[in-house]
Amino acid sequence: MAELAIELIGVNKHFGEVHANKNITFGVRKGTVHGIIGENGAGKSTLMSIIYGYYQADSGTIKINGKAERIRSSHAAIGLGIGMVHQHFMLVDPFTVLENIVLGAEGGMTLDGSLAAARTHLQKLNQDYGLQVDPDAIVGELGVGTQQRVEILKTLYRGADVLILDEPTAVLTPQEADDLFRILRLLREQGKTVILITHKLREVMDITDDVTVMRAGEIVGQVRTADVTKEDLADLMVGRKVNMHLDKAAAVPGEKVLGVSGLNLVDGRGVALLKDISFDLHAGEIVGIAGVSGNGQSELLEVLSGMRDATSGSVQFKGQELVTLKTREPKAAAYRKLGIAHIPEDRSREGMVKDFMTFENAILGYHDDPSVRRGFLFNRKAIIERCRRFIDEFDVRPALTHRRIGLFSGGNQQKVILAREIHANPDLLLIGQPTRGVDIGAIEFIHKRLMQLRDEGKALLLVSVELDEIMALSDRIIVMNGGAISGELPAAEATATSLGLLMGGHK
Repeated sequence: MAELAIELIGVNKHFGEVHANKNITFGVRKGTVHGIIGENGAGKSTLMSIIYGYYQADSGTIKINGKAERIRSSHAAIGLGIGMVHQHFMLVDPFTVLENIVLGAEGGMTLDGSLAAARTHLQKLNQDYGLQVDPDAIVGELGVGTQQRVEILKTLYRGADVLILDEPTAVLTPQEADDLFRILRLLREQGKTVILITHKLREVMDITDDVTVMRAGEIVGQVRTADVTKEDLADLMVGRKVNMHLDKAAAVPGEKVLGVSGLNLVDGRGVALLKDISFDLHAGEIVGIAGVSGNGQSELLEVLSGMRDATSGSVQFKGQELVTLKTREPKAAAYRKLGIAHIPEDRSREGMVKDFMTFENAILGYHDDPSVRRGFLFNRKAIIERCRRFIDEFDVRPALTHRRIGLFSGGNQQKVILAREIHANPDLLLIGQPTRGVDIGAIEFIHKRLMQLRDEGKALLLVSVELDEIMALSDRIIVMNGGAISGELPAAEATATSLGLLMGGHK
């Protein structure tokens, strides 16, 4: 039997009435990539936070290299050779790469000496693992994929032999994800142990040696990756057969809902973010916007949702001009009242207030709705009842209306936002990365709901970096590159190759 880098025996963790981890027992072999998969709220991140010392287990034993340990803090975990790369990076944007890496581990009497020694060590790590990071680059000016490499360098600099990566591809393009997996294979070849928390079964099949499957806080399967199929893992995760193929009828487009013509956006530095964008969107169709992240898709959604003013051009919603719309309230609020709903790409910053309760987040942006008010006051009972309906219909876990939404997993947060925006019964639904960080069962549910909205005659504009998602859901696909439209084609004619060429700017 292979030597274990980490072994958990009978680990339990409660958060009040929620039993997040239930009698967890499993081991991670040294020198392997070990996948931890499960639905949103299955307890994966909680378990990894116990190993990394953020949380203390209520009971059970944790063994590191065969020795039982009490990991009381992340500092203690680092001392035991455990590093963690979080889904939301822990970096200081104005600092250089080198400064971020030594932060908290300076050592010595002078900072200059620490930086000089760190630079030498960093050069060797860069070379050994092919990370290709400039130590003098400002972190805030780096792309997301490069920032993630900085996080990996931080853990290696501190001597980690075990690296925990929490949803590492949730914010990466497909190309950046491929580069990350190249790095993980190198780490494995060098004898490091990697624990990968992910929802993406394709990634599990591509990179892992072993897989532990969790559901509702318990382990429901421990398998060698080579012995199972993607469908086997999906069924284990959800506890039922999952239909991984989306059946959809041909679209029957109706009247034009959205007309965009010559839309331009120039920022305060004079950089053109959107360049002469023109397209139409009709009732009863889904138009997908494909492209490598950072090519204007986010800015387009911001303009169309009223979060940002266009520099020039025209946006007509059901015949009404929006660019020149005069309103005393924020434009985003005015657009909502007209019938435009928005599921933002960054749910943490734009879709919710983490410190608010679930029932409070259930009416964000819709607090003027008469059905949740009693005169000038809120009708608390009606708000809570609405939230309960959202939780039941969208299977939010745990089913708690009075829990801070920041304590839910990302996928369950997404379900609350989707429920809120769909409940508004909009004529136009703007959707940014609808399944980012969402498990396979929830993806199946979300895709079916979006198709249902289309078939009910709603107009949907979908932005996603997942090409499989774009091709599965869209009726037409528009590709953006460098802030401009590089091409448009029917979804039935689209392939990953043809879209990839357009994403690279080839007409």
